[in-house]
Amino acid sequence: MKDVSMFTGTYKGTAMNILALDSAGEVLSAALGTESGVWYTEINAGSRHSELIMECVDGLCKTAGLNPADLKTVVCSRGPGSFTGLRIGYSTAKGLSMALGIPLIAVPTLDCLAYPLSIWPGLILPAIDAKKSCFFTAFYRGSKRISNYSDTAPETIAEMAIKIAFNPNEPIILTGSGARMLYSFMVKLIPPENIKIDPEFRRGIAKELLEIAKSIIIKSVDDINSGPDYLRKSDAELKGG
Repeated sequence: MKDVSMFTGTYKGTAMNILALDSAGEVLSAALGTESGVWYTEINAGSRHSELIMECVDGLCKTAGLNPADLKTVVCSRGPGSFTGLRIGYSTAKGLSMALGIPLIAVPTLDCLAYPLSIWPGLILPAIDAKKSCFFTAFYRGSKRISNYSDTAPETIAEMAIKIAFNPNEPIILTGSGARMLYSFMVKLIPPENIKIDPEFRRGIAKELLEIAKSIIIKSVDDINSGPDYLRKSDAELKGG
């Protein structure tokens, strides 16, 4: 993998042999939680998710001294995000779930993007470029989502922010791969001093997938026949009517 940018490391936390896979955007990330700690990898994979995702899984298992057969749960991004990326992540997670006989959990991508910003003292707005001059978004305040997931034009997003703000000066933070592009639209309607961009807006979300999955694992798991939430039809579906 010499021709890709990869970061691997550990961080504090507890888990029970849970594998989390995120391929919703250009950054491919994976995290593995065990009783001994948590390992994760992020790769600027571009369009190479399919050839790199299992390599990430194998690498994490070897680093953690774990056999794939020891995995107890697999987690993936539910969407929205890249159509191809979501399919790759979901199919890989499903394959592991079926082959190993373990539960599958799918977590909304926007929830994961907002998760590490829960202490922000204002509105949290994760954004993914949905093309066609729109963004996949949802509004959060603290750890709670306060709007529906949407596929929305930037002008409408700015108007929604003004409408739901506690006051005209409530700070807004943008995150996700579409953050910088959405910022350029929103500052036309909202004072720029009230909007900030998360410095780590392009990060992978496998660690967040893992943490959220740990919090819901005792409640429910996803049907193995479920699939990603795209929020809109693919270009191929639209052209086909």
